[in-house]
Amino acid sequence: MTLLWIDTPIHAQQDNSSFHQPTFSLDKNKIRIYIPDTKDTLKLLIASDTHLWMSDDREDNYRKYSNRMAAAYHVTKHFKTGEDTNPEKAFIETVNKAENLNIDAIALLGDIFSYPSEAAIDWTTEILDKSGIPYYYTCGNHDWHYEGMEGSEVDLRQEWINKRLLKMYKGNNPLNYSVDIKGIRLLFIDNSTYEILPKQLAFLQQQIKSGKPTIVMMHIPLYAQGRSVGFGCAHPDWNTTTDPSYVLEKRNPWPQNGHNPTTMKFREEVINAQNILAVFAGHIHEQSLDLIKGIPQFVTQLNASGAYYEVEVMPLQ
Repeated sequence: MTLLWIDTPIHAQQDNSSFHQPTFSLDKNKIRIYIPDTKDTLKLLIASDTHLWMSDDREDNYRKYSNRMAAAYHVTKHFKTGEDTNPEKAFIETVNKAENLNIDAIALLGDIFSYPSEAAIDWTTEILDKSGIPYYYTCGNHDWHYEGMEGSEVDLRQEWINKRLLKMYKGNNPLNYSVDIKGIRLLFIDNSTYEILPKQLAFLQQQIKSGKPTIVMMHIPLYAQGRSVGFGCAHPDWNTTTDPSYVLEKRNPWPQNGHNPTTMKFREEVINAQNILAVFAGHIHEQSLDLIKGIPQFVTQLNASGAYYEVEVMPLQ
């Protein structure tokens, strides 16, 4: 039985085969996932799309690549009050909320930065480190992207992770890593190019074999039937013809032939895994929930407006 309390639309994609179906509740931005054979309650705060940017003289040689995104998100509307706010204020409020809730860990699911701003990365890690709360991060498509810089997405991602973003990972592998907290395994997988690499697929397959109750954390949500190509990880219509933003974002267009087979296989592995409790993502800036073969995929609103998910994984009574 799946219990839902939600004030946003739900899309369900199911078939006639047997599938794992967790029990969960969603009340506005609070999620409870109920599982058997656990005595502890894991408390997470999940945020995505803060779009922080800051500038100092270290940015001088890169301003032509960052000007557009540096002008974005200066003023946002708070997700609860509707009052004016901004990314910096929203992020501090989010970390304070995590402290007040005695959260076990903060999960940051990409686009925390509007581009790889050294000043913003330094500011963010200082705020997080001072909180004393463990935090885990994976990239979004903006975190490493300087608009108009030449190179492939895979190469540019690696370059700017190495040059700017490594401190956010605290020694974890930026492409994929796992964390075990209170008996729950969290998988952080970088799909910020919209695609999955063979070594990431192999990592996922290995983690599934462990049999441990697992939550998948990514920036770009998995394809769900009826959703737009914003749900662009393994979306069958993701290709050059459905990519209107590449000119604006000054990047390479999506491939003419769509996703590689590895990306499609990755989605298949996730939705057929019996030990995956949920998938969390961001990217589209709006809260949503889809059931994909019984596995819930939660997408959070943008943290630039203060939004986050408060998640509890707790014993099934």
